Amino acid sequence: MLGVIIKLKSWLIKSLELTVMLVTGFLVIDVVWGVFTRYVLQNASSWTEELARMLLIWVALLGASIGFAKNSHLGVDYFVGKLSERWRTIGKFVVYLLIAAFAVIVLVYGGFRLVFLTLKTSQPSPALNIQWGHVYLALPISGFFIVIFSIEIMIENIVKLLSVRVTSDEQRATI
Repeated sequence: MLGVIIKLKSWLIKSLELTVMLVTGFLVIDVVWGVFTRYVLQNASSWTEELARMLLIWVALLGASIGFAKNSHLGVDYFVGKLSERWRTIGKFVVYLLIAAFAVIVLVYGGFRLVFLTLKTSQPSPALNIQWGHVYLALPISGFFIVIFSIEIMIENIVKLLSVRVTSDEQRATI
């Protein structure tokens, strides 16, 4: 079971990384084109800045999901390091439970509300005529991935807690 979860996580991270690389590539091309039209052609393209803003939203949120999945986010673990292994695992479980709750409430639920409200009010971007609601889909999608990765880490911690408990019970039984 844990092997399937690890393979799924690895596949999701690779898919997200590929997506972020492609979007970042488009972002670089867009910004270079904008600079070229402004300074070389002396006629600034009207849509490059807007597209860059949209692509940056997607890169930032999907990149945050990747950073979260790879445990690359900032954290202060001085006090956590002072705890026993069991309490450290319990604390990690609680933290990831809170992160998952935040992601569900703010990113997924709030993100979908923002998307539906923006689509309902029909707010197109001025230069590209793209609905901002489609751009804001990055919020619930990123939240979904953060929830999935949080659940995976919580399952790992439960397995770890159970294996520690079984090991300590077996040691007591042999004494």
